[in-house]
Amino acid sequence: MHAVRRGLLRDRCAAAGSAAALVSRPANVRYLAGGAPPGAVLLLGPGEDVLLCPRAPTGESGHGRPDEALRVDVLPVPDGDPVVEAAGLAAASGADSLAVEEHDLTVARHRAMAKAAPRLLLADLGFTVEQQRIVKDEEEIGCLRIAAEITDQALGELLESILVGRTERHLALELERRLVDHGADGPAFATSVATGPNSGQGRHRPTDRRVEEGDFLSVRLGASYHGYRCEIGRTFVIGTAPADWQIELYDLVFAAQRGGREALAPGAAYREVDRAARQPLESAGYGEGLQPWTGHGVGLEIEEDPQLAPTAMGKLDACVPVTVEPGVHLPGRGGVRIDDTLVVRPEADGGPELLTMTTKELLAL
Repeated sequence: MHAVRRGLLRDRCAAAGSAAALVSRPANVRYLAGGAPPGAVLLLGPGEDVLLCPRAPTGESGHGRPDEALRVDVLPVPDGDPVVEAAGLAAASGADSLAVEEHDLTVARHRAMAKAAPRLLLADLGFTVEQQRIVKDEEEIGCLRIAAEITDQALGELLESILVGRTERHLALELERRLVDHGADGPAFATSVATGPNSGQGRHRPTDRRVEEGDFLSVRLGASYHGYRCEIGRTFVIGTAPADWQIELYDLVFAAQRGGREALAPGAAYREVDRAARQPLESAGYGEGLQPWTGHGVGLEIEEDPQLAPTAMGKLDACVPVTVEPGVHLPGRGGVRIDDTLVVRPEADGGPELLTMTTKELLAL
């Protein structure tokens, strides 16, 4: 599988006139090599492919396991730079040009490569690997499915516990512990727990505020499993029947999220999916406070292409996992977020596949 991925990239580089390619962005290295020990880079040479590592791989699950068919070289000097070593290796193997990920390299590293191999023409590989990663194979989707199951388990257990009086920070730490207990590599991103006036914010960092009766409680979390990351977001009411304004706001966000989910289909424009989730909220007068996007791709990184945004260009393909995550935050009062991870599927296969299964009913906990 990884050899096939490397072969596709090699063909694209050859078509662009590059004899070799150097991949340095960690998620891209893992995608092509199977494993990405810290600091490792992947050289697709004119001969064999080489994974260059500052230190010997330890086999930690969070880093993945390098493809056994891949040559692994450990740098002789621990503080050496693998990209500089790769440039010299490419030149020594007869390459006259090397495509590199300029968006990942610092200017200093780029200059060091040019100095180490002055006759080697350095070209820009651009976002070729990121684009190759957008459509997932069924093995990748299987990892995302397990990550979602772990996330649902952790969230479900938390909802069965006593919440009143506990801090946002404590609840976030407990959720992350539960993710690991159920088999995750770790959290897919920093878990967000937001209560009362903090609820509904997209990037809230948990505080020492304690959960109170009548609060909205917004939770956003995800598991990483074999490197693949999912996302779920839910909003609940604490301890009592929800107030009328809470029911009204929740129903509005739920309708927006449902609209985005139902718009997911092969061939659907990114901006049209965003519009389906955004338009109900704008019509209700909440347009100014919305996030720049209402969803994004997921995989080896929690925020990948595509973006579901008003100005995004492109159309969805089948087997692309994305989030749909509209939300509204009312300053001083709180708000609602509902996030799901889904896989785009054609209507003949049942339409979009929902991975995150925790109920979206407005529960009073």
